[in-house]
Amino acid sequence: MSKTVVVTGAGSGIGRTIAGVLAERGWQVVVTDIDVTAAEKASSELDTAAGQTHEFARLNVSDPTEAATVANDVADRLGLDAWVSNAGISFMEKFLDMPMDKVDKTFEVNLKGPYVCGQAAARAMVRTGVAGTIVNTASMAGKQGRVPYLADYVASKFGGVGLTQAMAFELAEHGITVNSVCPGFVETPMQERELAWEAGLRGITPEDVKQGWIDDTPLGRLQQPRDVAGVVAFLLSEDARFMTGESISVNGGAYMD
Repeated sequence: MSKTVVVTGAGSGIGRTIAGVLAERGWQVVVTDIDVTAAEKASSELDTAAGQTHEFARLNVSDPTEAATVANDVADRLGLDAWVSNAGISFMEKFLDMPMDKVDKTFEVNLKGPYVCGQAAARAMVRTGVAGTIVNTASMAGKQGRVPYLADYVASKFGGVGLTQAMAFELAEHGITVNSVCPGFVETPMQERELAWEAGLRGITPEDVKQGWIDDTPLGRLQQPRDVAGVVAFLLSEDARFMTGESISVNGGAYMD
């Protein structure tokens, strides 16, 4: 019988690929996204070779009621074995010019979201006696501040790395492991927006920005979502059951720690 995982922000980008790779490896996936149409489409395209019946749900990750509803429903009907808090957003502006409404939104999704969802998932796991696994998507920007025009994003992702450790410490007594992945320059629709934003702020072309990112990556290419998804699959596997509180850099060497 397949184990069940909830993936947030899985209607597109990295989350969609995480859902796809986990389905390929036999997981039953509940695809969640604030865009329920995107979640439904992503769910319909997942691999079912292991006999899974994938599902989808709308989820605003910063809403405790919605998160609890999803976590408890999945736990009671299917068994909640794992939760991947992947949903994230970014804006790009000089630190001196970033408006507070965007800062608030970044923290709401990128930091409050994993807190709210992690709490809901862990409560459901504890209630049903499941020694589950939680994975948060952080960023190499959660380990270094040398990232231009993304001060709010950097702060939210540093917070995510700290949250991962705090959750891991407190949830260990329940057998629940908590880790995070820290991607680099991942080729996604969100990255396309960031290319245009950074190009405008620096007065150069998006192609020049992209080449700079490639030049900063020792393995010499932009990261693909599957590069991240494979590490998430490992963290959800039995091979990683004695790992907790770690934030795994997976960025082609763009940042090494």
